[in-house]
Amino acid sequence: QNTRGLRSQLKDSVPVTGLCPQAGPYGVQDTLRRGFSSVKNELLPSHPLELSEKNFQLNQDKMNFNTLRNIQGLHAPLKLQMEYRAARQIQRLPFLPSSNLALDTLRGSDDTIGFEDILNDPVQCEMMGEPHIMTEYKFGLL
Repeated sequence: QNTRGLRSQLKDSVPVTGLCPQAGPYGVQDTLRRGFSSVKNELLPSHPLELSEKNFQLNQDKMNFNTLRNIQGLHAPLKLQMEYRAARQIQRLPFLPSSNLALDTLRGSDDTIGFEDILNDPVQCEMMGEPHIMTEYKFGLL
């Protein structure tokens, strides 16, 4: 029952300064020098696959470009990237959601049904605003 030895082991194993690296000399965050603390910035992914799933389309495009470069040469992925960029610029009016059908056709995903096709993308909600105000806001007039 040597509690003194256990307490000293716990005290030595967890350094107090390592618990909050942004803390000042008194253990409080220095707001003037470091700004306000945000919990959102300190959150870690909840699952190891979360980052992979978030960047799935980007990783898929990179893999396709590398394969295309190895098979056809340097010009093929450059041409495809240029076509992707042109297809992204095709949009409807600012107050109408765009389906990006040209981009889906280039990627070959126009004949697949995904999550966003059934439950809709959260970014493209069904709320419609005032057309004139939204157009002026998009073009920087407002």
